[in-house]
Amino acid sequence: MKTIKHFRWYMILLVCVITIVNYLDRTALGIAAPTILDATGISKEQYSWVVSTFQLAYTIGQPIIGFFIDTIGLRLGFAICAIIWGLATMGHALTGTWQGLAFMRGIMGFSEASAIPVGIKTASIWFPAKERGIAAGIFNMGTSFGAMLAPPLIAWCILFQGWQFAFVVSGSLALIAAIIWFIFYRDPNDAKKLTAEEREYIEAGKEDHLEINNKEKVSFMSIITQRNFWGIGIARFLADPAWGTINFWVPIFFVETLHFSLKEIAMFVWLPFLMADLGCLASGFVAKFFNDRGFSLINSRLITFTIGAILMMTIGFVSIVEDPYLAVFLISLGGFSHQLLSTVASTLGGDLFKKNQVATVVGMAGACAWSGQLSFNLFIGAFVGLIGFGPFFIALAFFDVIGAIILWIFIRENKTQPTNFQLETN
Repeated sequence: MKTIKHFRWYMILLVCVITIVNYLDRTALGIAAPTILDATGISKEQYSWVVSTFQLAYTIGQPIIGFFIDTIGLRLGFAICAIIWGLATMGHALTGTWQGLAFMRGIMGFSEASAIPVGIKTASIWFPAKERGIAAGIFNMGTSFGAMLAPPLIAWCILFQGWQFAFVVSGSLALIAAIIWFIFYRDPNDAKKLTAEEREYIEAGKEDHLEINNKEKVSFMSIITQRNFWGIGIARFLADPAWGTINFWVPIFFVETLHFSLKEIAMFVWLPFLMADLGCLASGFVAKFFNDRGFSLINSRLITFTIGAILMMTIGFVSIVEDPYLAVFLISLGGFSHQLLSTVASTLGGDLFKKNQVATVVGMAGACAWSGQLSFNLFIGAFVGLIGFGPFFIALAFFDVIGAIILWIFIRENKTQPTNFQLETN
């Protein structure tokens, strides 16, 4: 069989494509929300419950789905998840109550929790350590690129046929993505088109202390007792409220505070996601810049996270600016900053844990992240009508700085991975 040079990059691009569909589907509700709320009479508080159901299911689902992926394998596991979330997305069109939407969002959230664990695990097994951050950034571009594509596509579907049609179209894309993934994805050991030279290059660049033998089993307890896990988990808990706000509340902010029409939403709401794409891509290169200049791989990641946290502070000015276009710019800069640091936080799971633990670790850290999203979303739903969006943007300006401090305190770069928190702290 004919081999393909640089085959690893085709694999990470494949993950990126599926991730684009994943995030397009989840973002569709935020774009359609003003229309749905107006057509169905669902209140903002009820809308926050719908969003929270997705976030709760996603939070619970990430460690479970991560373990499922580590156990059953990337190819079959991700295909099953994509089919489930595609059908659940299409199911949105069958209901017009907040309870019905919440039910569909719950199924969707649980299965969509596969995206980030799959992406980081793919990067960890297909790439040497020095390229892992860049690979993670490329696949993670799918999160913001999918969210960027959602506004024009969903707005067009609503204007053309109605909000129900938007979910039928977006859900169908997931079913197509599942087929594409199952046909084309292979692990390195099964990839017949991978050249011998590239296979050797990948293996030579991996950390020996993170390799496994076939008898090793994934243990939640061995992960949860490590300080490295809690450093990543707490940092992601503090970081992800920003992404949830951009995905689920910014379209409403644009309508109610900036007085944008649906067409203006389609014109401007994708900009934060375009900037987020650039943040994903920049993450790996910024870390590589410091790594090439003598900083260790882990310290290079932490420096990159800190830079993103400092940049993220500019989103606080959204609370005081009056120019709507300046507000769009600041939120867009927030999208760049968040994905710059979020990609780092996710990649650390592949840098610090063994290969058979990566999806589980990323899923567990993702549960921490979405716990932060869920809590922040409930606060917005309960109090935004009383105090407006301003205080929430101010809070987002400081969360990541605290997260950076936590990472520097907790993360330890050890060549042998301890399994007990107490042993690490001695």
